[in-house]
Amino acid sequence: MACRISELILDCADPELLAAFWCEVLGYVELGREPDGGIEIGPPGVGFGGPLPTLILSPTADPRPAKLPLHLDVSPTDRDQDAELARLLALGAKPADVGQSGEESWHVLADLEGNVFCLLRTRIPAV
Repeated sequence: MACRISELILDCADPELLAAFWCEVLGYVELGREPDGGIEIGPPGVGFGGPLPTLILSPTADPRPAKLPLHLDVSPTDRDQDAELARLLALGAKPADVGQSGEESWHVLADLEGNVFCLLRTRIPAV
């Protein structure tokens, strides 16, 4: 028997802003709202417990650490890496420098609150 990741929680200053951003990036929809102002997003028609984890944008006023010890990697599903990079930048993602050499096959980006994530090269099937 094993565990499976069912939810990812991201503390943030503006759950509305990040929920909209990550819904566009991942093709997710809003699934629900928490009493504390958090917003859960996930795959349309599936929700919690499906094959993909949901993402909860949880409001916090705590200062953010300089670099989170965990980041997300995303892969394009219906276009090549260059086209997906252009789409993510148009959504407001920004290039981020975490000390990469420039020879990597992935792009390091930051979301609208500066949370770092990577866009990988390999296209994978949409679930």
